[in-house]
Amino acid sequence: MSVTTEQVKAGQAVYTKQTLPIYDFVVLGVSSHFIWKCPTQQLLNHYNNYVTANHLDVGVGTGYFLDRCQFPSPTPRIALMDLNSNTLEFSSQRIVRYKPDTYCRNVLEPISLDAEQFDSVSINYLLHCIPGSIESKSVVFDHLKALMNPNAVLFGSTLLQGGVRRNWLAKRLMDVYNKKGIFSNQSDDLEGLKRSLKQRFRDVFVEVVGCAALFSGRV
Repeated sequence: MSVTTEQVKAGQAVYTKQTLPIYDFVVLGVSSHFIWKCPTQQLLNHYNNYVTANHLDVGVGTGYFLDRCQFPSPTPRIALMDLNSNTLEFSSQRIVRYKPDTYCRNVLEPISLDAEQFDSVSINYLLHCIPGSIESKSVVFDHLKALMNPNAVLFGSTLLQGGVRRNWLAKRLMDVYNKKGIFSNQSDDLEGLKRSLKQRFRDVFVEVVGCAALFSGRV
């Protein structure tokens, strides 16, 4: 399946200046807890387990986790990467105390940065918004690996359809989001995710919480 520019834009178009102020409540408050059955606190715990003081956050959303996580240094180096200028602006303002660098990039394409590499890279709730199969969208891992130092860790979370338990609300909402192009996870399954990670990383860890998969792997 070839991915069009329109499909890529659709996956991030919902993040507007009007929707970002309510994102935390709707997505991380209501949807994560009651529909996806993956409490936001578990996502934050996962973040804290792997984040370093030299960190790149990809698909930044509102910057919720960057704002609340426990960095191992009071002055971490943080970079934000997203295709959406609204989320980059919103997140960078939220964590302005850390003076983050921002990069507007499409992670489905090779990434060129005039910057030092990173020790940790996070992609929370990003993969299910990227068009294509789990195999094709995993090219994201290859592009991000190129930005990582030896022994660096990539971690994140994504919502799956196959290999996880979904309640009626989760099935219904995923159908709606997929039809609108907000999600593109019709063929995303647990085994496909594990396979894609193990092909590229070592020390791969995958945990299912509700219909979400929390994962990590080292270069």
